[in-house]
Amino acid sequence: MKKHSILLIISLFFQEAKAQHELENSTKIQSILSEVDSAFSAFQIKNYLPSVSYAIIKDGKIIHENYKGKINYKSNKIADNQSVYRIASMSKSFASVAILQLRDAGKLKLDNPVSMYIPELKGQKYSKDSPEITVRHLLTHAAGFPEDNPWGDRQLGISEAKMLAMFKKGLSFSNEAGVAYEYSNMGFAMLGYIIKKVSGQSYQSYIINKIWKPLDMNNTFWEYDKVNDNKLVKGYRWLNNEQIEQPMEHDGAYGIMGGMLTTIEDFSKYVAMHQSAYEANSIYPKILKRSSIKEMHQPWNFNILNTKMKSISGQPCPTVSAYGYGLRWDKDCDEKTGIGHSGGLPGFGSNWKILPEYGIGIVTFANGTYAPTSAINSQILSFLVENANLKPKPFSVTPILKQRQNELLALLPSWENAEKSNIFAVNFFLDYFPNLLKSEAEPIFKKAGKILKVNEIVAVNALRGTFILEGEYSNIEISFTLSPENPALIQEYNIK
Repeated sequence: MKKHSILLIISLFFQEAKAQHELENSTKIQSILSEVDSAFSAFQIKNYLPSVSYAIIKDGKIIHENYKGKINYKSNKIADNQSVYRIASMSKSFASVAILQLRDAGKLKLDNPVSMYIPELKGQKYSKDSPEITVRHLLTHAAGFPEDNPWGDRQLGISEAKMLAMFKKGLSFSNEAGVAYEYSNMGFAMLGYIIKKVSGQSYQSYIINKIWKPLDMNNTFWEYDKVNDNKLVKGYRWLNNEQIEQPMEHDGAYGIMGGMLTTIEDFSKYVAMHQSAYEANSIYPKILKRSSIKEMHQPWNFNILNTKMKSISGQPCPTVSAYGYGLRWDKDCDEKTGIGHSGGLPGFGSNWKILPEYGIGIVTFANGTYAPTSAINSQILSFLVENANLKPKPFSVTPILKQRQNELLALLPSWENAEKSNIFAVNFFLDYFPNLLKSEAEPIFKKAGKILKVNEIVAVNALRGTFILEGEYSNIEISFTLSPENPALIQEYNIK
């Protein structure tokens, strides 16, 4: 049989195995969704929320969605999949996608000073020896501006002329650029202006054409009065035991920091784009490269260690968080990494979050002022992972990693002629000694008995992996790491 035919058979085998695994995961998740719905019902009641809408997204597809409560008390309109919510600061990462698109096209650099694009900021900084504010500082809330909630919430409709006049008059700083995290709506308003200066079109037009349309986000808006009144979700604040409708800001120069309006199903398409960065055959590089999406997901600026976070059962689960490019990064007590963002405005609260390793995510909208959706979303995702027994997705096995696995296996357990095999890095036999490697491996293989199966290698990354040999009496675990040279050679090894 030809080599390419064998590879095709192997590929089809793993595709079938993956499909079967995904089906099993979906079935397990479906079996516990009633508990998820119950948790959201309790959340809605506890927080006096007129409506809560949410969807669970697995591997880029909505596997469950639900809509509860009223979006308009005057018309008694009930939430559904056409309901258009204002999502507040969940808008911010769209600015980051746009900036990275322009960066990838060679039209700007993240470490350029902001004053290149906004001359009104020339020379403005915390102190004489403070560095210039850069585009990267804006993306990561590191520009030295003071935290500006709720002041920023009331700036959505400001005109570009007034915004630039405010900048030119002079800004107040709380810190030097690049030394601290402090949440800044103003920083993202600046990014909106930079998008305009670099692309030649308003940030609204750019994001519509370069992000929303390619993702088929056809029920997403910048201006609330463009939304059909029967679909527009009204925002409320619970005061004196009644729901008080909140006024809505019009679109303006600050809208990019929190003005978007969209549906659960539209926003889920954007969530799917972020999930796709971890799939080798992603369909979304046409919008943004997978590597650039992952760059957005990195913890660029430390935020906080939250010791008050709890699981859905009420157990403590401390979480550390940082800020990426327009996105929050966190890692919980079980070392699950989450990516997403919350949103809050008078009348609204929202959050989306994905666990990239598990291929699962959630998006939740509510029309109650600053609804605490972040905590419930984190709890629901942890609940799904635990109760559906979801496992982290393995890293794709690279050809060199597979090759070195086979070559290493051929030498075990005797290690005969290992030094002449040319598969080990220069350090290997200075750190590991053939006679000791042999005396370690042979008893382990003897105890295991006949090797019945060599399991597929589980890759940690492109150059590191672990695999199991299933023996007649016991199993053997082998791990190894390759060197950075080309071709990569085995530099580290462990057996147990």
